[in-house]
Amino acid sequence: MQKLLNIILLAHFLSIPVHSQGTAGDQAKYEYRYLIDMPTAGVLEKGVVGVTTEMLPAGVLIAVIEAGVFENVSIGISYGGANLIGSGKVDWYNWPGVTIRARLINETTLIPAIALGFDSQGKGTYDDSTDRFVIKSPGFFAAVSKNFDFLGYMSLHGTVNYSLEGNDGDNFVDLRTGVEKTLGSSFSLLVEYDFAFNDNNTDFASGKGYLNTGIRWSPGQGFTVGFDLRDLLSNKSSSNNAADRSLKIEFIKNIF
Repeated sequence: MQKLLNIILLAHFLSIPVHSQGTAGDQAKYEYRYLIDMPTAGVLEKGVVGVTTEMLPAGVLIAVIEAGVFENVSIGISYGGANLIGSGKVDWYNWPGVTIRARLINETTLIPAIALGFDSQGKGTYDDSTDRFVIKSPGFFAAVSKNFDFLGYMSLHGTVNYSLEGNDGDNFVDLRTGVEKTLGSSFSLLVEYDFAFNDNNTDFASGKGYLNTGIRWSPGQGFTVGFDLRDLLSNKSSSNNAADRSLKIEFIKNIF
């Protein structure tokens, strides 16, 4: 009897329409500023604050605070380290990361949104010998984004960037491209490809580029939860032919 009651309650819960108020799904309230690792042309609106926590392999945890300070301008600061989740000594990052972005052109029916920005926060462990993260920071970037009505919404994104992490001898301009497809009111599927022109001539990578995918769920009230798979092509030299798994939790709130 109890099992039957649980099934009925579960069916009732699943039948309740979910209205997304995060960044995922057809009813998303806020814009993506990143897909997985690549910046987009999205910004936080003035008076909106976002807090994001991302957990990656090797016990890496990164916390980010962002705020919309002016119309079409947002800034942020981040910090983290490796082995935060696990045991033993925590390997803190040397410096906090900073990000600033400004959208120069708002999207119209025919014109995509265009933004310029800077982001010094890389991801993964930090290698002191080459002064770089496993996943290099975007550095200076220009991003373009365009949304389309297609079985919900589909968004196309492109980024050109120049990372300041070039002490490994590979400091070329990089290109990234990605897509977001909404799956109902509160889910989205993300796919991005990093050509890794600035990471194809070192001991870190083999030159295949980075193919990443993820899913986002916005249960409501500004929350978005994400699960990502990175490096599906096993580009990293240290790869064991298995994609890196990571978890992201985001909370956004309008404080004005």
